[in-house]
Amino acid sequence: MFETIIDNTWAWLSLEWFFPATLIRFEWGNVYYLYILLAIPIVFVVRRIGNIPIRAKIAFNLRTTYNAWRPIIWLRFIPYVILGICLFCLIIALARPQQTKVQIKQMTEGIDILLAVDVSESMLLEDLSPNRLEAAKKVATAFIKGRKYDRIGLVVFSGEAFSLSPLTNDYNLLENYLSQEVQVGMIPQPETAIGAAIGVSTNRLKESSAKSKIIILISDGDNTTGNLDPLTATQLAAYNSIKIYPILVGSEGDISVKDEKGNITVVRNTANETTLRQIAQKSEGKFFRSTDNKTLNEVFKQIDILEKSKIIETKYKKTEDFYSIYLVWGILFFIAWLFVKGTFITNALED
Repeated sequence: MFETIIDNTWAWLSLEWFFPATLIRFEWGNVYYLYILLAIPIVFVVRRIGNIPIRAKIAFNLRTTYNAWRPIIWLRFIPYVILGICLFCLIIALARPQQTKVQIKQMTEGIDILLAVDVSESMLLEDLSPNRLEAAKKVATAFIKGRKYDRIGLVVFSGEAFSLSPLTNDYNLLENYLSQEVQVGMIPQPETAIGAAIGVSTNRLKESSAKSKIIILISDGDNTTGNLDPLTATQLAAYNSIKIYPILVGSEGDISVKDEKGNITVVRNTANETTLRQIAQKSEGKFFRSTDNKTLNEVFKQIDILEKSKIIETKYKKTEDFYSIYLVWGILFFIAWLFVKGTFITNALED
């Protein structure tokens, strides 16, 4: 209601300016002037008492019927009421009632992130619980839930790489892809094509206008196939201002694997850590090594800290004064007071 009054051309005519709810909502430029309001009734009382000894008296006889009390007697108090309102308005004007409007303009500089997840058969090894892929999917999901303004895409790879999801802010969609679609065997070609994964991710990111673009590459092995060399793909990513964070998951050496029948097979796992470190260095990213669930979780927390979206907040503060409205009312009531002073309702013996 208050905003409706302000927007109206004839807003000053509204009696709502005198409502307590309206006055309470004001801020005051000279708040101490409000204490003068307490003096208004005191002024009238003092004036009334001070006039008693010097009040002019006229002696005359009236019939008994004229001595009776009648409601019209109250009219003599109208000038005092008008003068009191006049003083009230002028004091409110001196106190400078204001309203401050604060507008916050928020601009975010989000980050475009491509998650490249290895889905080769070695990701089923159980040196991470329940296996490497499921552990990676779990922390990746938690990472996605922790982002707010960033666009995130999803690339999967083994012998080949393809984009499962473009850059999107639909985090629920990404979580569904990770939980339901990302599985070992979803790409028929075996082995690991790290170069192809970087290449597909770069193609998704190169047209992005985001100031920060990163690839989080999750793999457990070496580049064993593919037409694109990982370091060549990294140079292409670096040319497009894309940073790469390679995460090497799992342990090296002999790892025991239990099949569905309970038979245990020993598998030798190898990983080319040197290449992954070079990928991180050439792209100005950072290499991480994770050999268990706890360290994998810590890795994603570190990346979350390293790559934070920038939030720029600009506050606009506008202060609007309303003293002129009360000043106009005060002048009008003063004119009204002068007018009634010359009418029959004024007590000439007191004034």
